[in-house]
Amino acid sequence: MKLHLSSNKLVLIILYILIFLFSTIALSDAVIDDKVKKITSNLRCMTCQNQTIYDSDADFSKNIKQIVRQKIIDNQSEKEIINFLVTRYGEYIVFKPQFNRRNIFLWIFPFLIFALSFVFFIFRLKKNTT
Repeated sequence: MKLHLSSNKLVLIILYILIFLFSTIALSDAVIDDKVKKITSNLRCMTCQNQTIYDSDADFSKNIKQIVRQKIIDNQSEKEIINFLVTRYGEYIVFKPQFNRRNIFLWIFPFLIFALSFVFFIFRLKKNTT
């Protein structure tokens, strides 16, 4: 069986293939951009005052965006990227501190103050009723 394609059909097939290839490349760029936005929106710019890396135009932020983009392309997870940046720049780079042994006091202190205030309040009420 002989397959005979006219030149118009061949051009259309090639055009469809090219459109498919470019649309998947554009789609993957959009997905990567969304991941970069998600990760860098949770990171603090070290040169700006309490601004996210995603919102900042500082050179530091541009470098971090490039690092995050490259790590996403290398198929690293969000947690791996965050851990790399925390190791490199310190925990100040993340807006939400990690829950670990070094900063357990940061997480427990508000509850401790609340409990002590509650105990003080109860003792004060008992003292006033007697």
